[in-house]
Amino acid sequence: MHIPDGILPLPVTLGGYAVSITICWLCIRSINNRQDPRADVPKAALLTSAFFVASLIHIPIPPTSAHLVLNGLLGALLGVFAFPAILIGLFLQAVMFGHGGLTTLGVNGMILGLPALAAAGVFHCRSRGIMGPPSPKRTTVFGFLAGFSGIVLSVLLFALILLTSLPAHLSAAAERSAILALGLAHMPLAVMEGLLTGLLAGFLLRVQPAILEGV
Repeated sequence: MHIPDGILPLPVTLGGYAVSITICWLCIRSINNRQDPRADVPKAALLTSAFFVASLIHIPIPPTSAHLVLNGLLGALLGVFAFPAILIGLFLQAVMFGHGGLTTLGVNGMILGLPALAAAGVFHCRSRGIMGPPSPKRTTVFGFLAGFSGIVLSVLLFALILLTSLPAHLSAAAERSAILALGLAHMPLAVMEGLLTGLLAGFLLRVQPAILEGV
């Protein structure tokens, strides 16, 4: 779901930078308002590395292939740290491996970062209400929902941006067919990432619940 350089018009890429910089600033301000802003930096660094490496793991899903994204996982485990972490990972992927591009960094940050924040909100719901502290089962369920929704929302944002921004001379029918195929190809991946996020969150609650504190 990385949009490469040279596809989107300049106003869209500039708008993507404006939105991503604003959201990143808001996230950093929220982090700085914490009692200890640096407490989760090691966890954020570890998961940023996982996000960076995930783009190299390609899963064959005929007629194409998809790679792990992990934005839902980052949202579930990092909260507001997820958006800056994803921007850093996208920058390194673009510079080192050519995944995405520098002109589209802001747009790609929106596509993956906004769903990560939404996934953080979904995962946070596990501790709301009057049902007491979150149980491993409830944490696993909401972890699955966070991982699954992260991919689904990213696919929807990706499709929306491409459908509204690609040059008019391209075939609209071909665009819709290609985007539909991409969306369908990512549905099995969404389920896989949901399972991965849910199982990992449930496991961490059992063995190291402090990692999930504050998320």
